[in-house]
Amino acid sequence: MNAALDTTLAHLRALVAFDTRNPPRRIDTGGIFDYLRAQLPGFDCTVADHGAGAVSLYAQRGKPHILFNVHLDTVPSSRGWTRDPFDLQLTGDRAIGLGACDIKGAAAALLTSASHTGGDAAFLFTSDEEANDARCIAAFLAQNRPFAAVVVAEPTRAEAVLAHRGISSVTMRFAGRAGHASGGNALGDSAVHQAMRWGSRALDFVDSHAHERFGGLTGLRFNIGRIEGGIKANVIAPEAEVRFGFRPLPSMDTDALLDKFRTCVDAPAAEFSETFRGPPLPSGGIAQAETKRLAARDLADELGLPIGNAVDFWTEAALFSAAGYTTFVYGPGDIAQAHGADEFVELSQLLQITQGYVGIIDHGRA
Repeated sequence: MNAALDTTLAHLRALVAFDTRNPPRRIDTGGIFDYLRAQLPGFDCTVADHGAGAVSLYAQRGKPHILFNVHLDTVPSSRGWTRDPFDLQLTGDRAIGLGACDIKGAAAALLTSASHTGGDAAFLFTSDEEANDARCIAAFLAQNRPFAAVVVAEPTRAEAVLAHRGISSVTMRFAGRAGHASGGNALGDSAVHQAMRWGSRALDFVDSHAHERFGGLTGLRFNIGRIEGGIKANVIAPEAEVRFGFRPLPSMDTDALLDKFRTCVDAPAAEFSETFRGPPLPSGGIAQAETKRLAARDLADELGLPIGNAVDFWTEAALFSAAGYTTFVYGPGDIAQAHGADEFVELSQLLQITQGYVGIIDHGRA
């Protein structure tokens, strides 16, 4: 086995052994962060506690122009695991463990790249990506550090991904008027009926965007995830709640989409609140987004990286891009393996990304 891969697997075994599930995000400044500091001799390391288990480690050597970002938290382990999720297992071509794909494999590769090159480097390790309570990136961006570009390590099969969708999650509540369902007023007074009419119009609106494209992505992704309300079949529903989400293209205006979803009703909803938003990568409308995408493509070409297709899943690369950094996503593994039982990353991907990270750091020395 390749020496660099051996080192990456040793790091991955150690990282997987730390319980960084989020939720519950019982993470402090010791544990996995003590391990990271010990593996980064020659780096100036700063650990910050942002509260509620959100901890970050910024490590810098020299005066780098490119920042690597990787999160250390994982989703909870599901009941479908057939082995201890915190004990890395190797098969002929896979490393299996909780977070091996998403994305402790990338963190392990970064540690190896740090020891296999003396180039200037900067790493930002975070622990709050998996639970819609992002604090680490926001705190880092407030520092306005002057990097030329940011590489965010998420599973992209070791290809540079230049674009992905944004994400918005919304809660709506409808108010009706309770009464006996035998009355003709049931059609208009029922909060559940209001919610169903809204849903039908929202789906038609989403269908109307099926032709729109950006960077290989097509249409507006939309999902009504939960509808709850009413009492029983012979009672007019006095209230109903809908939770839905959508994933816009980088060329779409999220605020305009929210306004449209808000008005797909006969009367205003009792409540309409966006509970989470993540901008697309890149952001800024169709012209600015395309300019940013091309800048990221030029950098990936300069670094000699293979360029992959745009993806549907969201990453924190969008936050760096929105802050003005040229940004792309580049990490080992396939998103199809993330968040699943017996999560794994292919050994060939770990080796490829380790070599890729070394190449990016060494490029800064040229």
